[in-house]
Amino acid sequence: MLKERIITAVILAPVALAGVFLLPLTGFGFFIAAIIMLAAWEWANLSGFEQRSVRLFYALAIGFFCALTLFLPSFLILGLAAVWWLVAFILVGQYPRSARWLENKPLRLLMGALTLVPPWLGLYELKQMPDSAWLVVTLLVMVWGADCGAYFAGKRFGRTKLIERVSPKKTMEGLVGGLLVSVLISSIVTLFFSVSFLQGVLLLILTILTVLVSVLGDLWESVLKRHRGVKDSGSLLPGHGGVLDRIDSLTAAVPIFTLFVMITRGVF
Repeated sequence: MLKERIITAVILAPVALAGVFLLPLTGFGFFIAAIIMLAAWEWANLSGFEQRSVRLFYALAIGFFCALTLFLPSFLILGLAAVWWLVAFILVGQYPRSARWLENKPLRLLMGALTLVPPWLGLYELKQMPDSAWLVVTLLVMVWGADCGAYFAGKRFGRTKLIERVSPKKTMEGLVGGLLVSVLISSIVTLFFSVSFLQGVLLLILTILTVLVSVLGDLWESVLKRHRGVKDSGSLLPGHGGVLDRIDSLTAAVPIFTLFVMITRGVF
């Protein structure tokens, strides 16, 4: 499994980076929308809809809602996402008592829209900012670094379960390991680039916030999968399961990261 994960990551990373650095804004928007719509296809199945026609309709609807956000205030959508992730935090923390909210299939589809649409807008907003490519890469490195750090720290030192009833394999040691890796990366950035003290402090806060929220995104998908009784959201990516399994951390991290950058844009 580790070998498959590495091979898949080696293939996907250049594709993701090419999309970030080479595509113009419109092309980048379509590129991210395609990924989000694939995740929506899987989300519909996690919501209990197995019919291909329903899953396709939901994927197309999510794509439409992504486009619709371009005509709405970005702060409104990203702020709504922040509120949603507070709700998701409660749902994850109270699981399985909160499972009653997951019995309603249409409500799960609405939760999917709140989970999948804001990340698209967040990345689209980042792409329009100065040094946009490096902002997106910084975000990806934070999340991927935390994911790798958590995986290896958890395998080596994992003893204390994080939330066993949601994800038995995740540990506090893994969380700390992932956080330390991302903080180390941020520290290297502050040392090797012209970063003021205030910028360094904000970058550290942003790193910690982004990593913690990314873990919530991972746990939230675990709740959906556990409730549905499946191990992976799909089987498209060898060693990683489905598309949603690969981007679950980013669904939470992207809108919070973008909102933070938008608020502190004058400092960064």
